[in-house]
Amino acid sequence: MEDGEGDSPPAAEKKGAVEEDDIGYRLFPDRNKKPQSFLVRSLFTFHNRCQVMLRMTLETNPYAQLLLEAMKQSGCTVFNDRHFSCENCDGCVSGGFDAATSQIVLCQNNIRQQSHMNRVVTHELIHAFDHCRAHVDWFKNVKHLACSEIRAANLSGDCTLINEIARFKFGLKRHHQTCVRDRAVRSILAVRKVSKETAEKAVDEVFDACFNDLEPFGRIPHSKADARRAYRDFQNRDRYNANL
Repeated sequence: MEDGEGDSPPAAEKKGAVEEDDIGYRLFPDRNKKPQSFLVRSLFTFHNRCQVMLRMTLETNPYAQLLLEAMKQSGCTVFNDRHFSCENCDGCVSGGFDAATSQIVLCQNNIRQQSHMNRVVTHELIHAFDHCRAHVDWFKNVKHLACSEIRAANLSGDCTLINEIARFKFGLKRHHQTCVRDRAVRSILAVRKVSKETAEKAVDEVFDACFNDLEPFGRIPHSKADARRAYRDFQNRDRYNANL
């Protein structure tokens, strides 16, 4: 996770054996509040802006469109009102996937640009896709969390060259892999009370397998053009399978 703009992993499990502070709920204070009425929420510009940008992402962004279609085919249809929630968050995160409620949290006070919304929604939809297709133990198995974080950083556009240049990080050999590894470690540390050594060990142990798991894109989409081609191939693959 990146300070000020990073996307956190699954937010946390509701109250249980693990303390809420240990699994990230401190970063999402609105999770435990009574929902405000639509009238009250509509008065806040942050909330309105978040909803408008979310709608734009879901309707026009090829990364998100492919993931939504893949989840639908996997039996996990995503509904805007049910599965997305614009909320105020801690200043260091931009979003999270709450596996306990199957909701994606979008940090309306920290997401200010459409391009940022696109990346956050894509990142969290990858977590949601993993939650749908696999038996992920988000809260007790740090390797499971590490794997989904590696995939999210790798496939969401978090580590594209243009984003890394904006962070003043570029020019290193195998830089994409380095970026994916670093962001996965940071995301784990943001929401789990584990040591950096524990986070790095978990990432390193699953890195090769999870980095090479490119579902549902079938490739690393380094740009919107790549994502559009991946979406088109995904649709064609589905049509082909339907005719078998």
